[in-house]
Amino acid sequence: MLRPEETIERVYLYRKPIDMRKQRTGLAALVQEVIKVDPFCGSLFVFTGRRNDRIKILWWSRNGFVLYYKVIEGSERFHWPRLLEDDVVSLTPEQLGWLLEGYDVWTQPHRMLQLSHAS
Repeated sequence: MLRPEETIERVYLYRKPIDMRKQRTGLAALVQEVIKVDPFCGSLFVFTGRRNDRIKILWWSRNGFVLYYKVIEGSERFHWPRLLEDDVVSLTPEQLGWLLEGYDVWTQPHRMLQLSHAS
């Protein structure tokens, strides 16, 4: 299965919906002009459309752009951050993997239980 390498150090998620017809050059221009990051830096750039049922990931690999594209079938949607102020959010490669699997990376984890007796 093709997936972004986990050795990638920086992952930028652009929160605003984009026109999903954009291809590598349009996305690279958006990275450079709106996100204000060099699209050739080796980082991953993650985008979604209005319906949050598809994701595009742009990555520069040595001599060309790689464009990952995933569509969630059925009624599921990717969990996209809504309550944050910034237009761009940084993720770890592990969090990106969770997002691609359909998990909600933005909710609080379970409470830690403090038990005093096992029985």
